[in-house]
Parts: sequence; structure tokens; C-alpha cells
Amino acid sequence: MRVILLPRFASVFVLSLLIVSLKGFSQDQKQDRKKDTLKLPFAIADEKRLSDEDLADKKEGLYVTGNPDISSDPVNGFGIGGEGSLYFNGHRNDPFFNYTAYRAKLDFVVFVTTKEQKEFFLKLDVPYIFNTKWRLRVEGGYEANPNLLFFGLTPQESLKGLTYYPVNEGTGLPDSTKTPVTNARWQDYEKNGLVGPNEFYHNYYKKEGVINVSVERSFFGDKVGTLIGFEVAQLNYTTFQGNSLLKTQSDAGLVKGLRNNFITIAQFGLAYDTRDLEPDPSSGLFLELTDEVSSKSLGSDYNFNKIYAHANWYQSILPSVFSKLVFAGRLGMGYISGDAPFFEYQDQWSQEGDIEGLGGARTLRGYKISRFVGRLMDFNNFELRWRFAKAKMFNQQFAFSAVPFFDVGGVYDNLSSFDFSQMKYSEGLGLRVAWNVNTILRFDYAWSKEDQQFFFNLAHTF
Repeated sequence: MRVILLPRFASVFVLSLLIVSLKGFSQDQKQDRKKDTLKLPFAIADEKRLSDEDLADKKEGLYVTGNPDISSDPVNGFGIGGEGSLYFNGHRNDPFFNYTAYRAKLDFVVFVTTKEQKEFFLKLDVPYIFNTKWRLRVEGGYEANPNLLFFGLTPQESLKGLTYYPVNEGTGLPDSTKTPVTNARWQDYEKNGLVGPNEFYHNYYKKEGVINVSVERSFFGDKVGTLIGFEVAQLNYTTFQGNSLLKTQSDAGLVKGLRNNFITIAQFGLAYDTRDLEPDPSSGLFLELTDEVSSKSLGSDYNFNKIYAHANWYQSILPSVFSKLVFAGRLGMGYISGDAPFFEYQDQWSQEGDIEGLGGARTLRGYKISRFVGRLMDFNNFELRWRFAKAKMFNQQFAFSAVPFFDVGGVYDNLSSFDFSQMKYSEGLGLRVAWNVNTILRFDYAWSKEDQQFFFNLAHTF
């Protein structure tokens, strides 16, 4: 019965936000804009048209943007790589030029570290392919990461504060005869608790090869889109020598998914989108409801279902005073049912990018990635994006924005166990650099009661 209730809840959730947001945005969307003189092959809603400022900065033709990815930390070691995009924007005489961020985009990621973390990915995105209402997305790649973290699959486990026994000065190991330290900071927990045989207590090693293909069809002036996709993945998960939370729970039959796994997933999605510029919206609304079905009848090793709903809204504030001051908010919720392996609890699929549990760069930025996991996951993000400067260097357009943000979320067994008092939150300050309109460089520093983290990524959080 609980499995049936969530889709109904998600549908009502999305529909209610749609009605409320449309009323709030209706006046702002009717601001004066230049009328297009080029004939479109089909109608596209006026809300989808880029702002005059963004159109003035938008480049024509083929160009490349990218940035080096360099990092060093005690977990991953020294890493170097690159992230970037190859864009084809077309020309201003293209009738779609004013209505899409690009005609085609190829993203690439190459990253390696001294501690064996590797990522190689290619992603192709083609809106209005062959001048039709269809959109094609293709993604393929390989990832090997020995630094992933596991804190348990239930809210009762993962919501517990970090606890460790003080180190015995004689042995250099945790001493269980001493009074434990509870609700510790991550830095203290790592220094005192994750030592000796517990060094890799939360870590596990992932190797994954994946291919995903999806097609979308737009309706009602390109405001509504339907999506069908299919994903195939070969995954291998192992733990390290010494004490391991994941291995202990696997041996006890509490979790599934260690060692080799073959997963096939059929994907379905419905979205409502009135954003004026996908990579960096100034106004509009994005609502999405997705469902993933994995079945042994499709060749998968497991039977499970994942449903996910979220709403993003963007509102320009005092446009007569600020060139670009945008309030951005997101509400998200996901639920997983069936006989799922542990790693699927940490992954919610979206057209906007996967959500990997609560924590990390895309949800609760003040906590480690996948810090909180449960069958039901709720998270909310709020940002104020203030563009304070623009510059043109080497024939490249740059715009700079300051972004204070606040994140809040929680994990639960089901809807009936939803409890606001169990929610975690983090806050922080970010910098965004819009490079030639479409490429967003994101710098975020976040803190919480448990940790503080710095992130550098491509694209907005949402």
C-alpha cells in the first residue's frame, strides 16, 4: 500500500507546485521582448525564449569550453583531468537559436588520481534533433572509484552521529574501555576513529561500465516533455582488508550487491519546463516525475522500482535594479521499493543529473556524499544568484555571480515515518562563472554541524 501512495503523493506534489508557480510567474513572463521574425517549424512557448541579454552574449557556430580538474586530498590523492563541452550553436538565422541554449552538445570527462580513481565519460545532447520535437541524449563511460562511502541503508543507521572511542596512546588504536565521543566532527572522527583495522570501515571500491540512451518528445509549445530511456550497466563492488561496515552487513544478509552485478533499467519520465535558459535560468519552472524499473525479465539481476519527483523554480528579483538577481529553489523526493542492491539506494535518476544520496555537491553540500540513505529521501535547496560583474577576455564572454545557499533534507523508511525533526541542513557561499552563457563553473564552500567541504564543478547544482 505504501508503494502505491508515493506515486499519488508525487503527482499531487508536482501538480500543486505547477498551479501555484504558474500564478506567481505569469506576470513576470509577460515582460516586453523582441518578437522573432524567423518562422519556427512548430510553436514554442514564449517563456522558452532566451532573455535579450543572454541572446546578445550567445556565441554562434562551433566552439569548445572546458577547464582543468586538479585536486589533492588525503582520500583520493593527487588528481588531474579535464571537463569540458563541444558546442554547436548554429547561427542567428536558425529559427531555434533564440529558444535553445545549443543545437548540440558533446560533454567529456577525463579524470585520474594517484589512488586509482578514474572517470572517462562522453555525453551527447541534441535538442530538436533534425528540426523536430524530439530530443536525443546518449551517455557512455567507465568509472573506477575506491573512495566511495557507506553508512548503512536505513535512516536509523545513517542518521546517527559519528561516534568513536578515543585512541589509546600506547597502542595508537581506539580504546573501547574509554567513554565514546558522540556526534563528532568528521575531521576528528577520521583522525581518531578511522585508524588501524578501521581505516577503511566506510569505504568500498566501485568499477562500472554504463551506457544510457534516452529520447524525449515535446508537447504544448515545448513546455511538456515525455521521456523513454534504457540503461545497461556492469558493476563490481568490493571492500578492503580490515573492518568493513558494508562487508559485515553483506555477510549478515542485510544488504545485497557486493561483487559482480548486471543491471538493466527501463526509464520513463514526464517534465514541465518553462525555463528561459537551461544552463543558467533567469525565470521559469522545471517539474519532473521519473520512474525506473529494473526486472529480471529484462536481464537484470534484481527486481526493483524507483520513483523520483522534483520541482525547480527560478524568479528574477528587482530586474529594474539588478542586471541579474535570481532566486532559485528546488524540492525533491525519491522512493525505492523492491529487492534493490545497496548501491541503487544512493542513486536517483533525473534528466538534470543523478542524485547520489544526501550529501555531496548536489544535495546537502555540508556533508560527505551519500552520508544519509533510506528508502524515502527528501531534499530541498535554495540559492540567491547575484550577477555582480561581466567581462570579455580573448573573445570569450564571462559573467560572475555570488551565490549564498541553504540545503535541507532527510531520509525515512516511508511516508508515515516522515519527521521534520530528523532533517539535516547545511549552508554556504558559492561563486558562479558563466562562460559564453552555456558553461557554468561552480565553486561552493559549504559547512554543517558535522563537516565543511569545498566543491568545484561544471553546471549549477540545479
